[in-house]
Amino acid sequence: MKTLTADRRMIKIAMDAPYLERDEEHALAQAWRDNNDQEARNKIAMAHMRLVIAMAAKFRSFGLPMSDLVQEGHVGLLEAAARFEPSRDVRFSTYATWWIRASMQDYVLRNWSIVRGGTSSAQKALFFNLRRLRARLAQGDRQLTSQAMHEEIAAALGVSLADVQTMDARLSGSDASLQAPVGHGDSDGGERLDFLASEAPLPDEQVSDMIDGERARRWLHIALGELSEREMKIIRARRLSEDGATLEELGVDLGISKERVRQIETRALEKLRAALAARAPALASGIH
Repeated sequence: MKTLTADRRMIKIAMDAPYLERDEEHALAQAWRDNNDQEARNKIAMAHMRLVIAMAAKFRSFGLPMSDLVQEGHVGLLEAAARFEPSRDVRFSTYATWWIRASMQDYVLRNWSIVRGGTSSAQKALFFNLRRLRARLAQGDRQLTSQAMHEEIAAALGVSLADVQTMDARLSGSDASLQAPVGHGDSDGGERLDFLASEAPLPDEQVSDMIDGERARRWLHIALGELSEREMKIIRARRLSEDGATLEELGVDLGISKERVRQIETRALEKLRAALAARAPALASGIH
């Protein structure tokens, strides 16, 4: 009740504020710019608060508090007053409209949903114009399907059809908490989160895979210890390196023929298979 009374008082004060003549507006803006006259800036802002209130009314359809919209618009109004250049041949109301609208739009995008949307200029235009365009198309003589309507909106705003469909679905619904109970009455039907399927392995499977991986690495390390220094060098260069050295490159490095390198590699792989066969048959079969 107190909030409603305060809102009405604020609206009344704004509506009672006198309009500024062009010369008076120019003089106040000049005083603010040249002398940092805070009172002059505040007079300009107060004289245009009715513009903020009128614009806030246009954003009420998004379900956000009118008082919050007005406050955000007032921030934009003050920003416009601080940046206004009186030397330009334009009225302050024309200039301030852009700042007020931008401030309110940013507030709506930040608070309309817990999922942030409108991160690009095209997405922002889609968010704020989709309902208006959809209503206009629905009132026409043509009977358009949802697909055809989405295609026309996409063409009008220069966005993809998929973006229009996604945004339309978002605007048609509302946020739902994952902790919201499922079921009726006193029965414990669980929460929405309980019914979301996860593609990740179960915790016991994750632990099992981690243990198996550590065990396999340990066994492989032991098996590699059975190799000679030259065999180890060839296996590391050929099998354990991302680049994978060629037989010819290793032959030049070791001073032997590439056929001899192949023979040593084959013998080293046989040693590894034999060393792993008793401990990890599956790992041994993967060596070739």
